[in-house]
Amino acid sequence: MNPPYEFLIGLRYLKASRHRGASLNAVISIGGVTVGVAALIATLAVMTGFSEDLRQKILGTTSHIVITDRAGAEINASPSLLRDIERMPHVMAAAPFIFRQVLLASEGSAFGIVLRGIDPAAEGRVTEIGRNIVQGSLADLTRPTRGLEPPDEPAHPASEVMLPGIVIGKELAGRLGVFLGDTLHVISPVGMAETTARSAMGITPKIRRFRVAGIFDSGLLEYDTSLAYIALQDAQSFFALSDRITGIEVKVDDIFVADQVARQIQSRLDGAYQARDWMQLNRNLFSALKMEKTMMFIILVLIVLVASFNIVSTLTMNVMEKGKEIAILKAMGADRGAIMRIFMLEGVVIGGVGVLLGIPLGIAVCVLLQQFYTLPGDVYYLSYLPVKIQIFDVILVACSALLIGFLATLYPSRRAARLDPADALRHE
Repeated sequence: MNPPYEFLIGLRYLKASRHRGASLNAVISIGGVTVGVAALIATLAVMTGFSEDLRQKILGTTSHIVITDRAGAEINASPSLLRDIERMPHVMAAAPFIFRQVLLASEGSAFGIVLRGIDPAAEGRVTEIGRNIVQGSLADLTRPTRGLEPPDEPAHPASEVMLPGIVIGKELAGRLGVFLGDTLHVISPVGMAETTARSAMGITPKIRRFRVAGIFDSGLLEYDTSLAYIALQDAQSFFALSDRITGIEVKVDDIFVADQVARQIQSRLDGAYQARDWMQLNRNLFSALKMEKTMMFIILVLIVLVASFNIVSTLTMNVMEKGKEIAILKAMGADRGAIMRIFMLEGVVIGGVGVLLGIPLGIAVCVLLQQFYTLPGDVYYLSYLPVKIQIFDVILVACSALLIGFLATLYPSRRAARLDPADALRHE
């Protein structure tokens, strides 16, 4: 089956020209579309890579779903509640935790942090914190070591006590100036009878010594400087919570159905509980990343728009140059629609060639950025440039470029279709 004559004539008009300027404009138009498509693909890949790398690091430290009391009170940690949650669809594991803000002090420094009481055996099933530990281990939280308690008076000898373990972030350890095996003081500043001891001067914060049993590196400065872990039983004892907990962490088999699972959990449990998925817990961060990616896409589409102006000028010059040929085609019976299709085809070919060249160029740029471009580790939370090419992004970029190329053909094509054969042949 032979192709339509409009196709053959359109390709011939695109290749052959008496004026080099028209051909040069076509090459420039193709180059503009190529650069725009490559820049769009590379930028979206980098933005996606940063977003997914950040999400992976966040979900390596926190769980997919967090269940807490609506009023902020503690929850009775009944084994039946955990079993009911783990029986729900898509739920892989559930673990209790305690969440408190405390002051962590060494001999020379003190920092306010978030202290989490966890079950080391169950925590490894809901988060990746165990894999992030670079020194020590999570299991050492349940293995107290012997230490000396300073006497209340200088004349009294030091007493031997059992020191529970604590796991802190790498950056926090550096700021506190402590290493594996050193001693830290955990201070609860909340002035409540359950967590403080009364003295003649009133209520004083409760203080307990812990031994550094592990140091973790999550890759995120926010977590490495403000998060520490102790055993669940030690947290319950220190905060006088008996067998109560702050909430329950849940891991699901697919992070993208976590919101649905959270709603199912919340509907099946008592109305006093609320279940929030990882997107809700980090809504501001991921919303900002999504908006930034969208705005970068819109801004970089302007490169393709600039190339579309070249397409308009190229086709306009072609229409002016091919006036006699257009008149002859109309005299031979070609209607306005056929003339429009001839010049539309030229614009679509320019956009299509630009897309076909821009996609591999964009992928090549992504590979080069990932292999050879490094980031300063003391400024960013990672030393490499994360790149993630998504098929949807490539298709979106290609379709956008083709659409812009097609829209750029409308004015020149309509002008060619309205050309009067008598006026075109009058001076021939």
